[in-house]
Amino acid sequence: MQKILGYMRRAIQQYDMLQDGDVIAVGVSGGKDSLTLLNGLVLLKRFIGVDFGVKAVTLDPRFNGQPLDLSEIVKFCKNLGVEYKIIPTNIAEIVFDIRKEKNPCSLCAKMRRGALHDAALELGCNKIALGHNYDDAVETFMMNLFTEGRIGCFSPVSYLSIKKLFLIRPLVLAPETTIRKCAARNNFPVVKSPCIVDGHTNRQRTKEFLAELEKKNQGVTARIFGAMCKANVSGWGGGN
Repeated sequence: MQKILGYMRRAIQQYDMLQDGDVIAVGVSGGKDSLTLLNGLVLLKRFIGVDFGVKAVTLDPRFNGQPLDLSEIVKFCKNLGVEYKIIPTNIAEIVFDIRKEKNPCSLCAKMRRGALHDAALELGCNKIALGHNYDDAVETFMMNLFTEGRIGCFSPVSYLSIKKLFLIRPLVLAPETTIRKCAARNNFPVVKSPCIVDGHTNRQRTKEFLAELEKKNQGVTARIFGAMCKANVSGWGGGN
């Protein structure tokens, strides 16, 4: 966990993510990234020198009309001393049964974002923390380039003026492999996604493409990320 805390602390300081008095809603999907993020923020409160609060939120898409089994995450949050809210939704029904989306990820993500923003406000939070990591950033940049023909990525810090909320991504400097090892070593209660397209998305194909590039040209992912920072794409050069 020490490596993860180091990456998080660096990102928080480099991109000025936290201030005294912040109350952060952590979007907990049940995956390794969000659980590592939640645990990391709770630990960082002890020594980072910023006075902030942490709450956790899970949006349950209710795949096949059934609720996710989140009992272990309930225990996890209780042990951390974090308030945890589970919000049942009909997102899966809308995306797969009603709309029958051929590319469901976009609509699903849009609906989840809206519900998470509303939940954060209801909990009295002024910031939302998402579990995107270093690899996610490079993948998103490549997806935007190849799929949409544009230079761009999500930002380390974003402001939603309509909702008056900040989105922060404290794991953005942490490699996915390090997060995976941390989650396994600490026995975080990871919940496997029951989504029928999990592992068959454009992101997964991009991940595999970058993995192949790495085999042939070691360090290419780091160079892409470095180029994003040098060009200050979507705010990635902040603090450098």
